[in-house]
Amino acid sequence: MTDRRLMMVHAHPDDESIVTGATLAKYAAEGAGVTLVTCTLGEEGEVIPDDLAHLASDREDTLGEHRIGELDKACLALGVRDHRFLGGPGRYRDSGMMGAPTNEHPRAFWGADVEEAATLLAQVIREVRPHVLVSYDEHGGYGHPDHVQAHRVARRAFLRAGERSMPGTPWQVRKLYAIAQPVSRIEESIARLREESGSFTPPARVSDIARGTPETAVTTRVDATDHWAAKALAMRAHATQITVEGERFALSNDIAQEIDAVEYFTLLVGPTQRIQHGEYETDLFAGL
Repeated sequence: MTDRRLMMVHAHPDDESIVTGATLAKYAAEGAGVTLVTCTLGEEGEVIPDDLAHLASDREDTLGEHRIGELDKACLALGVRDHRFLGGPGRYRDSGMMGAPTNEHPRAFWGADVEEAATLLAQVIREVRPHVLVSYDEHGGYGHPDHVQAHRVARRAFLRAGERSMPGTPWQVRKLYAIAQPVSRIEESIARLREESGSFTPPARVSDIARGTPETAVTTRVDATDHWAAKALAMRAHATQITVEGERFALSNDIAQEIDAVEYFTLLVGPTQRIQHGEYETDLFAGL
């Protein structure tokens, strides 16, 4: 068993590549044990290519099955060899956007019992024994109900895995992180995108891309520039959800974003090596 183990918990296929793809590729390439847990199949994703449009209207959730294949290809590009769906493929369903009727689906992840889902995740944690666990902040990055729920489940599983009341050997994760998207970083990206021509629509404001993380909350900066190509390839694998053109990409809203291999995080629990105000950690395993 490798001496550095990382687990990331994401809501849907494609999330892992868009916001953490470079970090996953970096640690996988360095030989760390990397486990990806995806909570749903992404059944409610909006399909972009015309030749795959039939998947979006299929009542049998064929889109979810198709996205399993996309995720397999993305994991191959990132070097992630250990991927699991929380509770098994299809245990929890994509809830759709906040307030949508699909929030009420009997298998919607948004409506899942947090304790039950956290117990399932804690079982994986006890098996894999990661030193570092990464998911979203309490806002889910941009407010998607499944992202918010993934945060709740990961945070509870972080505690549950160490409880002696659960079957198996307790394991205490040393560090818990939330994915961060610094407001200043988004603003800089928007300025560049406005000056460039392309087939995508330039973003007008931070909220076009994400809610944004205040600078004071960002603790960690992982420079995985050497793995930019792996991230871009992984994003291309999610062809139903992402259009990639050169160094830019867009989701179904057609709003341009940069493919960035420098990724940010907020340390929620655990030791840190930030020495001075304004400095970042540069390694998720720092201080261990």
